[in-house]
Amino acid sequence: MDKEKKNKGFLKKLHHKYRLVIMNNDTLEEKLSLPFTRFNVFLFVGTASIFLIVATIYLIAFTPLKEYIPGYADFNTRQVLRELSLRTDSLERDLRQKDLYIMNIRNIVEGRDLIEDIPDEVKDPEAVTFDELPRSREDSLLRAEIEQMAQLDNYYMAAGEGQAVQQAIHISFFTPLNGIISSRFSPGEGHYGVDIVADHDAIIKATLDGTVILSAWTIETGYTIGIQHDNNIISIYKHNSSLLKQQGQLVEAGEAIAIIGDTGLYSTGTHLHFELWFSGNPVNPADYISFE
Repeated sequence: MDKEKKNKGFLKKLHHKYRLVIMNNDTLEEKLSLPFTRFNVFLFVGTASIFLIVATIYLIAFTPLKEYIPGYADFNTRQVLRELSLRTDSLERDLRQKDLYIMNIRNIVEGRDLIEDIPDEVKDPEAVTFDELPRSREDSLLRAEIEQMAQLDNYYMAAGEGQAVQQAIHISFFTPLNGIISSRFSPGEGHYGVDIVADHDAIIKATLDGTVILSAWTIETGYTIGIQHDNNIISIYKHNSSLLKQQGQLVEAGEAIAIIGDTGLYSTGTHLHFELWFSGNPVNPADYISFE
């Protein structure tokens, strides 16, 4: 009976009416009057709490704010990381190919052998390299013989490809310089072009339309210019006295690109060293161009 009386008394208290009055402190004038009951207060507080809980759950589940909550799982993160990893690998592969292309262009200009891949750097500075090992006389002779055979193989392979240049793409080369050939094409001896002797201050012209990919000074070849043509053809002009074109410029066949000279350590007199490369291999320019 006592519990029932208490419960009835509590329910009655919930419905007791109260009034919230806001008055002016100086004049005691009533400014605002709000009637309410305890039940209304409980109902308002409960509704507001439920609204805040639902709004918080919605913001966390369906807005980007969830990414700022530590430990909250983002199901798209793994997919994004995978795509970024694939894109990074693709960029690294493209950059490596471009570095290899530039390195081979430099090797062509400086008369070195081409490489098929960029060597990785040695991580252990104390690692012993083959150059540090002693070599016998027989080993040196064998190495020289193998290198000479490899150069000859590259020459015959390049010659076979070179003979197919005009048959496959039907191009006509413009004579870069009229003169006398003083040194002919000899890849077995490391001479990948022809030397043409002409008058002083003779103008050197582009053999085909293309883009200048090299226009610079090197110690070995002096003022050198290289042009990238269509169909994987590159022409190189070395030992010039001055260059008339800069890297990145477009040139047309027969357009003046340099002046004959005698620059570089490898030069023995005023002449033009002219090289022609097809698909990464040297070909004999005299097979396609008449210099006399």
